[in-house]
Amino acid sequence: MNAPMIYELRKPKRIIPNKKYPALFLIHGKGSNEQNIFDVVEGLEKEFFIFSIRGHIPQPPGYSFFTFKVYGQPDRDGFDEGVERITSFIDYAVKEYPVDRSHLYLLGFSQGAVMSMTLALTLGHKIRGIVALSGYIPQFVLEEYDIKPVDGQSVFISHGEKDPVLPYQWGVAAQEYFNEMKASVSFHSYQEGHTVSAKNQEDLTNWLMNDLKGKG
Repeated sequence: MNAPMIYELRKPKRIIPNKKYPALFLIHGKGSNEQNIFDVVEGLEKEFFIFSIRGHIPQPPGYSFFTFKVYGQPDRDGFDEGVERITSFIDYAVKEYPVDRSHLYLLGFSQGAVMSMTLALTLGHKIRGIVALSGYIPQFVLEEYDIKPVDGQSVFISHGEKDPVLPYQWGVAAQEYFNEMKASVSFHSYQEGHTVSAKNQEDLTNWLMNDLKGKG
């Protein structure tokens, strides 16, 4: 079966036969690529099958999962296609690799966080948890998409209070929405801009490992 998207895989060095592993799907930011986001999850390949997905839209110097009509409003055609492609890729990965369907996580930065939160809402309990770093939920997703129940879904949202690209309040609004939907939300703010600090990386790593062990 051919993969529906270009990706890079990292996994434990020693694979135990017949064992199912948790999976972590990485979704990069605007103009980046599937290799640039691995630093954020360094070391987690000891526990997870980590799939880093390349955006389907060329956007030098890299790729994107959607473009914008105006600030904060993704172009709907590219966005919808991105959601469909990533959904298909998750289905592909589950079929082709020894991953545990009950332990699927998404992690994204910037527009990758936008896609992660959107997919959490469209896939519902198919997704165990998400890590959304400096993102937001587009209004048309809330108004027009088929939103699935996410009660109990594990959600880590972080945002820099000095973010000059995507306002801090957008991250606050996202965590408020997931709280209203009865997800299990962990919200973290940092005195940073549009970036992932060392403390942010430490916090998300600890959160992922605790969630994995605590709900196993």
